[in-house]
Amino acid sequence: MPVAPPAVSEWPLAWRTLLAFLLGACMVLVFAPFGQGWLALPLLVLLLHLFAHLARSGQAALLGYAFGLGLLGFGVFWLRNSIGQFGGIVPALALLLTMLFILVVSLYFALTGWLIHWLGQGKRLTVFMLLAAPLGWMAVELLRAYLFTGFPWLSLGYSQTDLPLAGFAPLLGVFGIGSLLVFSAGCLHQWRQGWPLLFLILLWATGYALGRVEWTEASGDRVEVALVQGNIPQREKWRPSQFGPSIRRYLALSEQAPAPRLLVWPETAIAAFDDQVEEAILRPLDERMRQEGRDLLSGIVVRKPGGRYFNAMISLGISGRQAYFKRHLVPFGEFLPLKPLLGGVLDFLDIPMSDFSNDRQVSPVLHLAGQPVGVDICYEDAFGNEVADALPEAAFLINASNDAWFGDSLAPHQHLQIARMRALETGRELLRATNTGISAWIGADGKVKAKSAQFRPAVLVAQVQPRRGTTPYVYWRDWPLILMSGLSLLGIAMWRHGFRRRGVKSR
Repeated sequence: MPVAPPAVSEWPLAWRTLLAFLLGACMVLVFAPFGQGWLALPLLVLLLHLFAHLARSGQAALLGYAFGLGLLGFGVFWLRNSIGQFGGIVPALALLLTMLFILVVSLYFALTGWLIHWLGQGKRLTVFMLLAAPLGWMAVELLRAYLFTGFPWLSLGYSQTDLPLAGFAPLLGVFGIGSLLVFSAGCLHQWRQGWPLLFLILLWATGYALGRVEWTEASGDRVEVALVQGNIPQREKWRPSQFGPSIRRYLALSEQAPAPRLLVWPETAIAAFDDQVEEAILRPLDERMRQEGRDLLSGIVVRKPGGRYFNAMISLGISGRQAYFKRHLVPFGEFLPLKPLLGGVLDFLDIPMSDFSNDRQVSPVLHLAGQPVGVDICYEDAFGNEVADALPEAAFLINASNDAWFGDSLAPHQHLQIARMRALETGRELLRATNTGISAWIGADGKVKAKSAQFRPAVLVAQVQPRRGTTPYVYWRDWPLILMSGLSLLGIAMWRHGFRRRGVKSR
């Protein structure tokens, strides 16, 4: 008589740890460019099953850490391109630094495993799956987004941009969607009880219905905008010999779209300090745009007295000179945390323009082509609560980026998916102007209306519909989720502390 194989819960801890790592590696497939968002449900069901059948929370932390290593090891391994290929570091050291980053950030997933197990310890399996798991996952994703400047890349909710749960984006944002996805996995795990499966169907049907709701409304005529993709290789971008050819390329591409009222060049398209090129480039461009009756928005580095400089977007043309300074800088890429302690790290890495200042007081809204426009730069669009600062004033959004730092990797596709979530959360059309792609025109429903090919010079023309109104997410941001997580965790901790004290007295 054949013997049935042991259940996963009976496997040795080492085998279960390996399975958690493989689940994390497979979870990369739910994000762009693979787009298999449906796969998140069965993968989470297996992961939660592993967490639920462990004796100690420390074991759950180990499995969570293994899951994080799999997800980040395959999902953000492209960081070695930024550190190595463009940072002037030998490949072996770039690989070492990338792995160190992955090892550190994976600790968040260790905390996720520990917290879910701690919250559900001693509870019924249904409580574990439908309450402890969604709450624990959401709490740690929020922590990862806000602590130490934040790294919310590959947050679980991004996987649902093309699926029914995306309908909750204007209400709960990406972290709320991630929590609902974990709740869905818990319902699927408990499907034999019947009612959890009904909850799952009702939840996804609600998301589908919400996706048909227009939270904002059209306001005024469409605005024609041209996104100019120069495709300047990152290795050449900051070389003095490349400056003239780069500007000529952007001008030639801009001439291919003579009608648009607004031209958008990518992040640091003008690869110089503003005071160096004021007379030779900026004033002639400003005069030309005025004569043509339109605006140009371009990335440049603005230098201020005292040696401070800013990653900026400046406007030239009929709407007057305006500037937005990047507020949320990339640690180790644009600034050095704990600079007095870490000293010469940036000098060692040799990354061009890597000691920027930021300006939290600057408004993200510029007035261009007769419309208020919300502007952010590169990595900033990973933070929905900050993109929402431009709302409800902004009629549409622009993200200027230079994804050439990431090479031919998963990162530009993941970045586009992040931008799509921002459009959903804010109910605004969003334009992405990038150096090497993917430049895109994204509708207020998060759908890509048009996009450019990568690694080719291109001009993408969009007929943008200005919109007005405020989604609930723009109004509340992440605060409902933060308060719910904090108060729930505090209440559970106090209850457990009181329960243990009563238990000691009774003995």
